[in-house]
Amino acid sequence: MAYNIVLIQPEIPTNTGNIGRLSLASGSNLHLVKPFGFEITDARLKRAGLDYWQHLSVHIYENLEEFYAKNATKKMVYLSSHGSKTYDEIPFEDDLFLVFGKESVGLPKEITDQHPDDLYTIPMFSEHIRSLNLANAVAIVVFEGIRKLK
Repeated sequence: MAYNIVLIQPEIPTNTGNIGRLSLASGSNLHLVKPFGFEITDARLKRAGLDYWQHLSVHIYENLEEFYAKNATKKMVYLSSHGSKTYDEIPFEDDLFLVFGKESVGLPKEITDQHPDDLYTIPMFSEHIRSLNLANAVAIVVFEGIRKLK
């Protein structure tokens, strides 16, 4: 079983490092779509991913167009605070692409507009919070998928 964790334009190196570590622990592949808010050589990224980074299956794309061109036939779901279904309703399957937006604004509007039936959210129970930390959100979704397919 392997998932594909996709980060669209990640901005915070420690989140990406932690998600890289999670990718390795869960047997998932990591896909990073530029532009990044950091350099891939950033010490904070490496520190968060510790010495595991070289063992990851990482795919880097110059932009969304390249990402979609190379993965056109893949099944994808999108995580967004604008989703009308919850993450536990995701139809998990091997090789599924779990697509997350950048920390500051989430997924680009063009993606949410094009894929309204494939948008899922993680419920939050306080009006005082806009979103969860990206690394936490990825962990919640990936391990729900593992639980369902285990």
